[in-house]
Amino acid sequence: MWRGFLALLKKDFKLMLSGRFFLLALGSLILYSCYINFVYINLDQNIYLVYLYDPLHTQSTASAEITEVDSIEKLQAESRDGYAVGIDASNGTPEIIMVSSGIDSTDRYRAVYANFLLSPKLHTAAEIIGQDNKEMKNRREITCEFLFFELTAVGFLGLASLLFKEKQMGLIRVHGVLPVGKTAFIASKLGLFLLSDLVFATLLTVINLGIPVGLSVLPHVLLQTGILSMFMALAGFFCAMLLPGFRQFSLLYLVLAVFITTPVFLAGQTGIAWDWIKYYPMYPLFMAMKNAYWGVSAANGIYYTICGLTMIALFLLVRRVLVCEMAKEG
Repeated sequence: MWRGFLALLKKDFKLMLSGRFFLLALGSLILYSCYINFVYINLDQNIYLVYLYDPLHTQSTASAEITEVDSIEKLQAESRDGYAVGIDASNGTPEIIMVSSGIDSTDRYRAVYANFLLSPKLHTAAEIIGQDNKEMKNRREITCEFLFFELTAVGFLGLASLLFKEKQMGLIRVHGVLPVGKTAFIASKLGLFLLSDLVFATLLTVINLGIPVGLSVLPHVLLQTGILSMFMALAGFFCAMLLPGFRQFSLLYLVLAVFITTPVFLAGQTGIAWDWIKYYPMYPLFMAMKNAYWGVSAANGIYYTICGLTMIALFLLVRRVLVCEMAKEG
């Protein structure tokens, strides 16, 4: 039994090598890490700029971070992008001018921030909670997003492309007549892709968060990586067995990459409130991954129970369609 399973592992590993799967994963790792370290953390994150029109110079306590303009027209022009905030003090009483961003909570933060810069000495200093600075917070968030996208989109495509290659080579037909267990056939592929995803998650986390912080959150991250990796690998396996060719699968992959992951990022990153999003299957997975990057295991026993039962159901479903495919090929 073990000899047959090891032979399957060796064969699948060679197929992954020939398909340049590891090379693509390495390329993604380098691309993501370069973007985070050389582009993203150097972007100007201070997007809520504040402009002041004060021709009578009544606002003597205004912070140096406020940009003064010399006309009401320029103030209105600078405040039209949905980010910047304008303050009109031409009548002696400051008035906030801004275009709504579409999110009420964000608009309130912008107004409070502008008022704070107008009279910073009159406000009580906020209590600082946690040890992360702005750069580390951004590193955690963007690394989480890249890993989630890599596992959902690229991970889903990787195993499916391997199976379509086996179909073209006639290996599915060969396995249908060999005394090889269907469970072992599935397990060898799941095991290799799971291992590669865990290695990818480890390197991506440690490189972009640093060794001390990366290692501190790694246990939580690897747990959520394993869950998401298994889900996407089983989903890719099922679709590859069910669909006749890679062309049909490519359309499904496009739908997955664009329409399935987009609501998750919008709800998780922009603060858009949708009542139905908590029932969206990908959203709890994304939030569990996001919490993991802060070293928080917010998911409860119900979450892990549902994940375990769903994984078992997917495995049984995949095994059934594999049996049907092998019978058809045979």
